[in-house]
Amino acid sequence: MFQDFDWIQAMRTSPVMVIILGCSVLMVAFALERFLYFQRRRDPILPLMKAALNSVREGDVRGAAREMSRSRHPLGAVAVEVLQNVHLRAEVIEEKMQMALSEQRLLLERNLGVLGTLGNTAPLIGLLGTVWGIMRAFHDMASTGSAGPSVVAAGVAEALFTTASGLLVAVPAVLLFNHFSRRITVMLTVTENHARTLRLAVESVYQNQSAAPQPAVKSQAPAGEPVHAR
Repeated sequence: MFQDFDWIQAMRTSPVMVIILGCSVLMVAFALERFLYFQRRRDPILPLMKAALNSVREGDVRGAAREMSRSRHPLGAVAVEVLQNVHLRAEVIEEKMQMALSEQRLLLERNLGVLGTLGNTAPLIGLLGTVWGIMRAFHDMASTGSAGPSVVAAGVAEALFTTASGLLVAVPAVLLFNHFSRRITVMLTVTENHARTLRLAVESVYQNQSAAPQPAVKSQAPAGEPVHAR
């Protein structure tokens, strides 16, 4: 069926097919861009978290920050923001962590709105092509004064193929948008949980250091002087 369809002629006669072709190119381009971006940020974080926690327990907060700064995962930037501000109040640390998470969300969601827009608008563009093809069929009927199948076939075929093309663009776009949205949710949830784990580890170390008993200082009287009871 598709091999018998004259795509070049359809592009020439139907501007809607040109729009759908442009949408398909955009969908593939932005999907590849997001896929490669997420692949670059898929660093293993469990070994890194283990090393950072060991550094924190040893009192080396700066070393833990250096460990986390090597990761391209969103956790790296958020954890560094938390570890560099451990001397501040708890509510300030929380605010800075949420700001870092928001920045990472913006980076992860960049260009993702294009896929969502294409998924929503491509069926409507296909519907526009349907209307365009039916209008063409009626125009051909009016021009020839005949309603035979050979007269209306071109317009009806154009209407159906533009509808199918719009759906072929919309379905993958919606699937990719949902897939990437799910990945963003998972990555940010893991990032927030691990960042809070580091923060709690730092607070626990500081509390243990402040609660440690101080050695008693014995006051000794100089030699030869009696100690007077008070």
